[in-house]
Amino acid sequence: MRISALLFLLFLMICFAALCLGAIHIAPADVAAAVSSAIFGNASGTSEEELILFSVRLPRILFAGIVGASLSLGGVVFQALLRNPLADPYVLGISGGSALGAIVGIVVGASSFYLGVPFLAFCGALVTVFLVFIVAGGPKGVLLDNSLLLAGVVVNAFFSAAILFALSVVNSMELHSISFWLMGDLSRASMKEILGAALCFAACFVLLYAQARKLNLIVQGEETALQLGVNVLATKYLLLIVTSLITAVAVSFAGIIGFIGIMVPHMMRLVFGSDHRLLLPAAALFGASFLVVADTLARTVLSPAELPVGVITALCGAPYFIFLMRRKERG
Repeated sequence: MRISALLFLLFLMICFAALCLGAIHIAPADVAAAVSSAIFGNASGTSEEELILFSVRLPRILFAGIVGASLSLGGVVFQALLRNPLADPYVLGISGGSALGAIVGIVVGASSFYLGVPFLAFCGALVTVFLVFIVAGGPKGVLLDNSLLLAGVVVNAFFSAAILFALSVVNSMELHSISFWLMGDLSRASMKEILGAALCFAACFVLLYAQARKLNLIVQGEETALQLGVNVLATKYLLLIVTSLITAVAVSFAGIIGFIGIMVPHMMRLVFGSDHRLLLPAAALFGASFLVVADTLARTVLSPAELPVGVITALCGAPYFIFLMRRKERG
């Protein structure tokens, strides 16, 4: 509880700093005064600074926090099930499958229906999980060797080709926005999307946290878990479905943001150990903080222009991925 409280305090401090930074710098004292006025109901909401803070920056910061926490949770679950620190939704192709489903939804006009695009993204994530199992050897269980990671790379390459094909048939006006979204775009966050993503994250987090003890036992050994009364196969399928859902919602709203699911869970596991009752909330809170920092860099490094946040996470994640590969080989 203390660790989660400290990480939540860190998240609040990072959010406050992110509110101050941008193309237009706002002094910390002015941000504090505006936030205080908003909390106590004294904000007019008409000044330029208040419009920037509460209509542009705050929704984007909240959205980044939810997406970062969602992707980090996905990484925790996949790394535990596969017993491999290199596993995450991005590497396994689930992010790519979700993106393809979302793009299909955009092309066919599913965005005109409430949650139409996230639903198709979820379907794409489930199809990806099934295909990865088939390529790796069969859908009867999660394989605990590198064949599943290799299968994820193969399936991810296939979906990347399918995404390029989909981009080649859309009209030119949609092409730029979809291409930018594919690299990670948090700039179009609306309160409706933020609320939907937050509700999905909360529900999925409760389901995953309820399985934390079983996940600990599965990591220790499937035979031990079976002897202690855990239905291993049912637990794995539940975890995969919930993780696919939370990943699909994040990707459908924010695009493909890679490597968070690798870096954050591994860092938290090194610092706090592998007890998932602590690891799940710690990874969620630190992942939220990490993506808020990355998004703040993305919109300030080339200000007033901005980079896709996926570029920042890739610049951080690619060297870390190489470090993990070398460390795993030495181990």
